[in-house]
Amino acid sequence: MSLNNTSLLLGYENAPSLPTELNSDGKSLVNIPGPLSSAYETFPPPFRPNKNGFDFHIYYTQSSETESKYARELHERIRREFPELRIYKFWDRPIGPHPVAMFEVNVFTPHQTGAFFSWLAVNRGNLSVLIHPNTDNAFLDHTERAIWMGRQWPLNTEMLKKSIVEKS
Repeated sequence: MSLNNTSLLLGYENAPSLPTELNSDGKSLVNIPGPLSSAYETFPPPFRPNKNGFDFHIYYTQSSETESKYARELHERIRREFPELRIYKFWDRPIGPHPVAMFEVNVFTPHQTGAFFSWLAVNRGNLSVLIHPNTDNAFLDHTERAIWMGRQWPLNTEMLKKSIVEKS
């Protein structure tokens, strides 16, 4: 795992202690009131501000007639229900680091990310989804920073490693 040496609590050194009491449910902790995190409105560093926040790669097995049909219907449904998102063409073969056919959807705000994520969680069927942020490191974005819904597919990361070397 790629951890940096900067404390996640930087800026909270003089903050008051958090309460230890429980809410009425008897399990969750009482939180002190405060302002909402800026992460509700903007992606935090190291996201690239001139690029979309997250890519959703929706995989299907191109040799499966059932999966292909479901994926095509899902692609059309997303285009109809989420016209504000960037939705790429439907690939019928592996492309880039992706080992099977897929299509890609990009989100641009944290609100879009949450809305699309929750919608996809219940509508993706048995298709797998790779979700990754867009920072300045495509290799880390597709590996350590990636999130999967469903089966995790092995990616061809060699081409992503090459992009790191080329930037150096």
